[in-house]
Amino acid sequence: MLSVSSVNTFYGNIQALRGVDVTVDEGEIVTLIGANGAGKSTLLMTICGSPRASSGTITFDGEDITHRPTDQIIGSGIAQSPEGRRIFPRMTVMENLQMGSITAPAEKFVENLEQVFELFPILKERSDQRGGTLSGGEQQMLAIARALMSQPRLLLLDEPSLGLAPMVVKQIFRVIKEINQRQRVTVFLVEQNAFHALRLAHRGYVMVNGVINLTGTGSELLANREVRAAYLEGGHG
Repeated sequence: MLSVSSVNTFYGNIQALRGVDVTVDEGEIVTLIGANGAGKSTLLMTICGSPRASSGTITFDGEDITHRPTDQIIGSGIAQSPEGRRIFPRMTVMENLQMGSITAPAEKFVENLEQVFELFPILKERSDQRGGTLSGGEQQMLAIARALMSQPRLLLLDEPSLGLAPMVVKQIFRVIKEINQRQRVTVFLVEQNAFHALRLAHRGYVMVNGVINLTGTGSELLANREVRAAYLEGGHG
């Protein structure tokens, strides 16, 4: 479904991605783990066209999207829930969800709304509440729900567990699994919480300084000594 091939990305003179190769097959949950500043978020943003890849190729469903405008990329069936949630704090929950539905067929709005309320019942209760007054966990739920309102085939999730309490983290990961299995949405997940991410994922990649240096199934990476030493030991699990 998604293929990133030999992609290089720069911020000015600083190279953030170095010859990155990643594939995500239809129906999978694929995770990308790595330390802060490794380039994980840059990869997701590059897939969406901002920043633009300086070289290499990104294809979605066999079509080259490397140089397409971001609105066309999103309209093709990709949605992103960004790092830090970035909801509209002064808008209500319902207004945030309406913003997410702009690229989806209007006749699908009610159906999509019912699906996200089934995933996140608390959002239905809070539908008239301003986004900025929600708890951190509820804001993360809203960010994911807003992305799902566009009826994506590929969902890009950037650090969905960041800053959340352990119980909320478990809930978020349960919902990601449900999105993949019940709604049949393919998921590309960027996470620092390697333990939960690799347990959930069919396959994973490890990024260090803008380079993919390890890949394998989720269970293979969980058992890998390098991965355990760098991301799972010392309380990181």
